[in-house]
Amino acid sequence: MAGTSEISASSLRLRTLTREHEIFVQCTGSLISSNCAELKSHVKTLLPKTKHVVLDLTELSRMDSSGLGTIVAAYISTKNAGVTLELINLNARIRELFSLMNLLSVFESCGRYGTRLP
Repeated sequence: MAGTSEISASSLRLRTLTREHEIFVQCTGSLISSNCAELKSHVKTLLPKTKHVVLDLTELSRMDSSGLGTIVAAYISTKNAGVTLELINLNARIRELFSLMNLLSVFESCGRYGTRLP
């Protein structure tokens, strides 16, 4: 069953599309310390509903170290729940942040570009 929902928290907007076997979350704006809790909480609510969560970062213009920590925490939460977390469409700045922290290899298909939210 497909469905769409949207959450806005200050400078971060999360658009969620639910498909039969996966849930896409399109992140728009900035993932910074003041709004990280929104993404972390949202991902946790998705865990009982799917086995595959895709974070589409196409429209994410900025991420600070708290945002990076939130993505890592989401990865740990999903892994512990037996759910896979995939990141797609990282822009150059965010890809560089992941690279500097040696995290690109954690997300195997991290940043596949050209993939779009259905």
